[in-house]
Amino acid sequence: MSYFIPPVNYGMIEEDLYRSGQPNELNFPFLERLNLRTIIYLALEEPNPQFQSFVEEQEIQLVFLGGNTRMESRRKSWEPLSEETVLAALDIILDRSNYPLYITCHLGRDRTGAVVGCLRKIQGWHLSSIFEEYRRFAGSKVRLQNEQFIELFDTDLVTIPVNPPSWLRKHP
Repeated sequence: MSYFIPPVNYGMIEEDLYRSGQPNELNFPFLERLNLRTIIYLALEEPNPQFQSFVEEQEIQLVFLGGNTRMESRRKSWEPLSEETVLAALDIILDRSNYPLYITCHLGRDRTGAVVGCLRKIQGWHLSSIFEEYRRFAGSKVRLQNEQFIELFDTDLVTIPVNPPSWLRKHP
């Protein structure tokens, strides 16, 4: 009998767009069923070898944005992501050719939550709804710096592609 166990803080953001903390071997059968094309990895540390092997075996494109830029490698784990990193993640998320897509960081709450919060802002969500979703995943570990980052994030810096994902409503 096979078990399908979702990773910690797993959630569906939109159709074919998912989030969680870094999956482990128990979660791989669950992830296989998502038929992922792309994973955005936002943690500072490199993905563990088992996860990297799984990604290679499944022929999933792994985009490591957490610690590979000069800006992010100097950040402490408690500091919010850089605007540059969030914009890079959003460029990938808004490109329909990367779907089904998965966003992950160490525990799936702070870094992933900041990116998802900025995405929700692009979607026109009210800040109170964005923060409610962020807090649902962060639990008692809410970081006010992340909420401030989301609130001050300038959506005008994001270029909406000609052919965005179908769930992204048209903007004026």
